[in-house]
This record gives sequence, C-alpha cells and structure tokens, in this order.
Amino acid sequence: MEIVGYFLALVVGLSLGLIGGGGSILAVPILAYLFSFDEKVATAYSLFVVGSAALVGGLRQSKNDNVDWKTAIVFGIPAIIGVWIIRHFVVPELPGILFSFGDFDFTRRMGMFGLFSILMFWAAYTMLSNKERKGGTGEIKYNYPLIIVEGLIVGGVTGFVGAGGGFLIIPALVVLANLEIKKAIGTSLIIIALKSLMGFFLGDALTMNIDWNFLFLFTSLTIVGIFLGVHLGKYIDGKRLKKGFGYFIIVMAIFIFAMEFIVKAN
Repeated sequence: MEIVGYFLALVVGLSLGLIGGGGSILAVPILAYLFSFDEKVATAYSLFVVGSAALVGGLRQSKNDNVDWKTAIVFGIPAIIGVWIIRHFVVPELPGILFSFGDFDFTRRMGMFGLFSILMFWAAYTMLSNKERKGGTGEIKYNYPLIIVEGLIVGGVTGFVGAGGGFLIIPALVVLANLEIKKAIGTSLIIIALKSLMGFFLGDALTMNIDWNFLFLFTSLTIVGIFLGVHLGKYIDGKRLKKGFGYFIIVMAIFIFAMEFIVKAN
C-alpha cells in the first residue's frame, strides 16, 4: 500500500503539471487511507505537500510574469491568519467526538473529512464546467473588507481540510482585485503556497511530531511529478484530462464519504 501511495504522490504532481490544479486535493485521501495517518496528521502533511507544490508552480508562473506579488500579499495575509488560527488553536483542541445523538457519534474525523468530500465535489464541478473562466480587465483595485473576510474564510477552510482551495481563490482574485485570468491563476499559486506553508510551520510543526523523512520523500515525488506533467502537457490534450480527472475526484469524494459515514460509522 505504501508503494502505491508513493506512486500516487507522483500522480498528484503529474496532475498539477498537466492541468494546473486538482492534484493537491488527492493528497489527504492518499495520506489517510494508504499511509493510515489520522485526520490531524493527514491534513497537516497535506498542507506541506500542497504548499511546496504550489510554490514550485507559482515561481514558474512568476518567470512568465503571471504573478501579481502585491495582490498575493494583500490576499495572503488574512488567509495566513485564517489557516494559522485553525491549525494552531482549533484543530489541536477539537475533541475526538464532536457531538452525539442517540447511538451515533459524530467524530472529529467525520467533520474534517466530511467537509473535505464536499469541497472535492465543488472542485470537480469547476473542472467539469464548460464555462470559460473570465478574468478582470487587469486594472487592479482592491475591495479590502471583502478580501479580509474571504481570506479568513478560505484560510480557515484550508486549515481544516488541508487542501489549497485554488478553485475558491481564483474567482475571488478576479472579482475582488480585477485580475486577468492568467495572473489570477499564477497569483493564486503563491497565495496557496504562503498560507499552506505558513499554516503548517506556525501551527502543526509547533504542536505535533513531524516525520520529516517521509514528508520530504512524498513532497519530492510530487514535485518531480509536476515537472513530468509540464513536459507531458506539450503532447497531451489538457481539456480531456481535466474532465477525466474531475470525474475521478467525484469517485474519490463518494469513497471518502462512504468510508467515514457508512463503513466506519457501522
């Protein structure tokens, strides 16, 4: 199972390199079901993997002038605060059983993975949608109150489920900062890297024991996969892959939901 898990770490990177997203959302189920980490560790390690992968992608986009650094910082600060609050203060204090009704116990794991599966459906919908992403005019302007609220919410969600949330950030950059779509995509990668890595180092790295050897190996395979994906992307139709991957994410979301709420609940 571990060999399969390491292979899928490569697949996570391949997806990110080929279609520019989606792969990081697989990190949590791989860590939870193939490496048998609990919900706290799986989401924590996912933050490191997602953040590292996004940093590599974001720096590549920056070379092509597709990152607006000021916008990344403006959006990134409230997102970092949101993920830090959740990872440092909330997750360590969550009880194993959140609440009970009758004989049914709603556990912390159900809460974290249940929300995660819902976000997977949402991510799949954005991949399968035929609508072309429309960007702003490029004349950058900031709606600071909404940016702060959006950053705190997205950071909080990222902290709770361990996913980057690019499908939430990109539309926000277009609507709240008027970015062109290419710059919104590149800038979102830097924001994901900032909030994921800062959330991990300011939260989890201070509150739990980290298996750095495993984490560096898993992350390295993911980054190798990114470069392979970028190379293969020159020869493969990304749109078809994106749809296929969207359907795969739906299957994975159903699997996670069934495992946590049907199989383990019984």
